[in-house]
Amino acid sequence: MSLDTIPVDLRRLRACLACSLIKSFEQFLRDGCDNCEEFLRMRKDSDNVYLYTSKSFTGMAAMMQPSESWVGKWLRIGVCCPGMYALSVAGSLPREKMRQMRRLGLFCGNRDRSQ
Repeated sequence: MSLDTIPVDLRRLRACLACSLIKSFEQFLRDGCDNCEEFLRMRKDSDNVYLYTSKSFTGMAAMMQPSESWVGKWLRIGVCCPGMYALSVAGSLPREKMRQMRRLGLFCGNRDRSQ
């Protein structure tokens, strides 16, 4: 596991709207999302970081061994990379991105549990 995925500071944290991975704004800008970069292309694109992440999320769960993690199964992220994940993320991806993800067979559920 790369420690670059783990947030090093609690300021400016954001959660990916697709997979709920938590990183700082700078980490998303520098590295993109470790799970969704191929699809969301956040690396070096601050507009996409703002569009596909949310600063409003609740709870954090660490997932270190995805294939053996009950947390991964519970959050439906068992195939994602190790890291810190939000339990709930306010907001959603644009509808067209959600349609594209469904066509590709990628999980695209609403991670907003605030209601």
